[in-house]
Amino acid sequence: MIKLSRKQFYKNHSNEISKYLSPESPTLHISSTLSEELKLDFNIDTYKVDQEESLDFELLDLGEKKYNLIVVSDIFEVSTDIYQFVKFFKRALSNEGKVLLTSINPKWNFIFKIFETFGLKRNSNINAFIHPSKISNVFNSLNFEKINSYNRQIFPFKLFGFGNILNQFLELLFSFFNLGIKTYFLYQQNTEEKKNFSKTIIVPAKNEEGNLEELVERIPSFREPFEIIIVCGPSKDNTLDKAHEIKVKLSEKNIKVFEQTKNGKANAVWEAIELSSNEAIAILDSDISVDPEELSNFFDIFENTNCDFVNGTRLMYPMEDSAMRYLNKLGNRVFQYIISKLTGVNLSDTLCGTKLFKKSNLDNLYNWQKKMKISDPFCDFDLIFSSAYSGAKILEYPVHYRKRKYGTTNISRFRDGWILILYLFNSLILLKTSSK
Repeated sequence: MIKLSRKQFYKNHSNEISKYLSPESPTLHISSTLSEELKLDFNIDTYKVDQEESLDFELLDLGEKKYNLIVVSDIFEVSTDIYQFVKFFKRALSNEGKVLLTSINPKWNFIFKIFETFGLKRNSNINAFIHPSKISNVFNSLNFEKINSYNRQIFPFKLFGFGNILNQFLELLFSFFNLGIKTYFLYQQNTEEKKNFSKTIIVPAKNEEGNLEELVERIPSFREPFEIIIVCGPSKDNTLDKAHEIKVKLSEKNIKVFEQTKNGKANAVWEAIELSSNEAIAILDSDISVDPEELSNFFDIFENTNCDFVNGTRLMYPMEDSAMRYLNKLGNRVFQYIISKLTGVNLSDTLCGTKLFKKSNLDNLYNWQKKMKISDPFCDFDLIFSSAYSGAKILEYPVHYRKRKYGTTNISRFRDGWILILYLFNSLILLKTSSK
């Protein structure tokens, strides 16, 4: 009797795992000897476990290398001692390393048994299909924190070339009902170790001559190496000249000034990132709508937790009168709700200009931008979506939002709003399906 093909299933599985991989991040894949090899864009270390034998953890050897990510596929369900299995591979994990566990959705247990009974599917030797809450309990007991969990694949067959499209449609249609065959759990190892990062503060400035000096004077100084990069867009006032004047006047703050080659906030940020030389990068808008002193709290959160990204939120405290127009408030609330659903991260604000992230995670940003067909005009969506897509731990910090003291906003509500709506539709495909 002909068995159902697994090739499309493992191809989609490879697509899903590739979201979390980076050429700069050491990765280990632990899988069953019966599993097919992952088809990835670059090599990762692999370790095969014989599914037919009981796991003797004393005999297994992962060597001395430490990994930022360990992917466990097709083996967790056949372990007779789940706690010891997690404890075993934890020794090969870096201090803030992550584990991507892939497991079978328990809802498919009965269907798989029918397929195996009629010889349509190879026997899996699975001891138990484990409920997600029980998996989390084991990881929590070993000091892991769950970053995300979800499932993929409802129709994992080619079907003369139409299967992939059908599967993509079904994944989108039923994405919130946990009907996918393969479940993915991302955990991060907790650590109490405090890290002190060198710091870069990027200040995009266009038509902000009257705000710049006060803004930069109020940016805190730090004990660690830090720099301020003022990147000036094509302005109607003397923003660029003012930035050079501030650089000389406040020389102790290690200020860099340059003029961006194109237009738009996003371009300013991407060009400034290329010039940055430090480990942690913060973005601070130059309209002083967020108090520059708040950067100290952003960096405190970043250095005292094992997070990858700190997002500012303006929508917790009351705003100053005229700080934000009503339609902007409404749009921000709508975007916040949609993006939280899309990313699986509970965010209360997505377009706040103050953000902080690791420079070492930029590969994830560039990977996301290659897949997107719509450019983000502000950079906020690219930063948040790429972080969620790659499994970054995202935290929020509430800020007081104030009306600008000088000039007017450079944002076009309707033109830029439509671009962001199109961006969300494109993101839906990348975030909610296992197809490239």
